[in-house]
Amino acid sequence: MANITEGRGSCVAPFLELSRFPSKEGYQPGRFCAPVPSRGGSIECCLPCPVTSWIYSDNFETLPKVSNWLNVTGMVCTASLLVSFFVLPVERTSRHYLNVCFIVAVCILQLGFIIPLGAQPEQCHDAITPNDMISDLTCAFSGACLLAGGFAAISWGFLRSLSIHLQICWQVVPGRKFFWSSLLAGWGLPILFGSVALARTGVSYRFGDTCHINHDKALQDYWGPLLAFATVSTILQFATLGYCIRVYIRALFKDDGRSQSSSGLPSHNGSVKTVTAKQAYRRVQKAIAVQWRGIVVVVIIIVNVIFLAVVFVSMDNTEQAVMQNFGRAEPWLSCLVLNKGDKNMCLDKVKGLTTSEPTVMAVLILMSLNGIWTLLFLGRASMIPGWIDLIRTRFARKHDFVSVDARRLSTNARPYEMMTSPPHSEYAPKTPEAVVTSPSIDGDTLAVLSSHQTPKEYSFTRDAKYVSPTMSFSTPRPPSSGRYHGREWDPINTYARPWSPNTGKGGMI
Repeated sequence: MANITEGRGSCVAPFLELSRFPSKEGYQPGRFCAPVPSRGGSIECCLPCPVTSWIYSDNFETLPKVSNWLNVTGMVCTASLLVSFFVLPVERTSRHYLNVCFIVAVCILQLGFIIPLGAQPEQCHDAITPNDMISDLTCAFSGACLLAGGFAAISWGFLRSLSIHLQICWQVVPGRKFFWSSLLAGWGLPILFGSVALARTGVSYRFGDTCHINHDKALQDYWGPLLAFATVSTILQFATLGYCIRVYIRALFKDDGRSQSSSGLPSHNGSVKTVTAKQAYRRVQKAIAVQWRGIVVVVIIIVNVIFLAVVFVSMDNTEQAVMQNFGRAEPWLSCLVLNKGDKNMCLDKVKGLTTSEPTVMAVLILMSLNGIWTLLFLGRASMIPGWIDLIRTRFARKHDFVSVDARRLSTNARPYEMMTSPPHSEYAPKTPEAVVTSPSIDGDTLAVLSSHQTPKEYSFTRDAKYVSPTMSFSTPRPPSSGRYHGREWDPINTYARPWSPNTGKGGMI
């Protein structure tokens, strides 16, 4: 930055001579210069940069920093909300793509205030010229995030208002076409109007460390479309609210009419109308119960952005009026000269020349609270137990199931573990043996079984006498001493026709 003493030239304090700063970089229209008559002719004298340090009190310099740190808090809130949406199940978060995209838009808006905290940019290119997006890269990024994020928040607020209006007032459930159209419009319009505003209007340091849109062509390139979408969104919100009030009043009067009816049962037409009014009221009540959080946060952010737009448009108009008629600023400029640059002695004369300091403070603070409002209204209490369950399932120690008998009967629990690798030969399962037939019973054994004197090796716990059922035609027979390897039944006893393996004939007689 050039030396202020050398740059003063023929101008009196605190002004600097314009001819001493020939550089064409920075935002040239951001200079506050006025012609001053002198003996050698009229000379251009300018206020030192930044101009806000001369028109606002000393406390104003700390306000943008407070606003930026509030946006850091808001970013933590919105980022935690997005992480919860992506990690937790939908029954814990009730997430929806309109809410997710709206929160992302708020995050982009907050980045415009957070970026200067890390970069610590220089607001002024020289002693009288503020930096713009060409002379300072931080200004370009912060200004682009501010423009795109603000327009995206309004766009997604408009789409959310439209979706709720269609569902409540027209009973139309937005489908896949609305989804893709919303994505195209919700992100395409901010990119389009943000790019146009950067190319035609640009951004520069107007107050604080965040770059804001310049006043030249700002109304038609950016503020006009943004206010149009915000106005339509507000109209949709109030139309939906009016419809809800109408349905409520209609259902209320229908209930009163039915209760005051002389007969016990209403007429057929009145009954149908009463049911229809009740159904509409219940449907609207359910929709409002689900959507009221989103409606409130959208209204709050739309009001904040509209307030910001109105303040900036008013500021631009006031600055243009002062630049075109320096006679309005003459008492204030004369006061600065007489008091040798003591701005505190002249703050009362700057009123009416620019936006008041409380108004600017209100705009910055309200814009910084958007992230906090988003968490309060779009966040749900069910997310807390959802995170607790997630942490428990991820970090809890997993135990393999081992039966109590296994622990009691074995000193080594390894045979009862589930192992993916082949088991050790010591713990390998037993290979099943070949199939064997029951041993044949010889004559001695049969004699023993036939007698009631059973030896110890063939002793049983109890003897049961077989009782033949009434309709049974079979009787128990002891096994024969010689196993018959062919037929095991006698066809004569069963009255069946003898079967010959040569002829293959047989059957019932």
